[in-house]
Amino acid sequence: MADEVVLLDFWVSPFGQRCRIALAEKGVEYEYSEQSLADKSDLLLRSNPVHKKVPVLLHAGRPVCESLVILEYIDETWPPEPEKKESPRLLPSDPYARARARFWADYVDKKLFDCQTRLWKLRAGDAAHEQAKRDMAEALGTLEAELGEGDYFGGEAFGYLDVVLVPFVAWFHAYERLAGFAVAEICPRLVAWGERCKGRDSVAKTLTDPEKVYEFALYLKGKFGAK
Repeated sequence: MADEVVLLDFWVSPFGQRCRIALAEKGVEYEYSEQSLADKSDLLLRSNPVHKKVPVLLHAGRPVCESLVILEYIDETWPPEPEKKESPRLLPSDPYARARARFWADYVDKKLFDCQTRLWKLRAGDAAHEQAKRDMAEALGTLEAELGEGDYFGGEAFGYLDVVLVPFVAWFHAYERLAGFAVAEICPRLVAWGERCKGRDSVAKTLTDPEKVYEFALYLKGKFGAK
């Protein structure tokens, strides 16, 4: 019980999927607890009384909230073990590289997620939706520029920023359907990076089928989008 790990999550949440990938990369065994966002459980409300949202990591009964905070907690709590290849360091050891990774993680959460939300929330054809499409293409292009020619965002090794961004790869199909552009045409290196990441078990076993993601985006559009 002292080391029990439970993840409160929602199946399609890219933020929760980050945590699942990080736990898998570290080789940490945990219990997955699917949560209803429409009828939030007492456990979720007790564990995250401020924001009342997933993901929440419970470690020995103590809650850790917000996905980026959870990633750092996982990285610090289960440090690399030389004899275990499945327990890599996620954040770079160099202070400047760590700061840079955190900057881009914040960019993903503030810019990319905002563009994604506007794509399904705004009425297609309206000026605001057209701007959202342009902003999304720009955000993806900015991330591709940061990736550069490397295999991963940290260079040759899969790391923190890859974990942060890769769940959104499953949303690329929805972006294309909602925005009317092909991600592979505007950001081919970013798409290739996503495919490379999906070659890892931690990612392949976590990402949601893109068609199901698109169906969920249509559900959100129908329920909360502009009429």
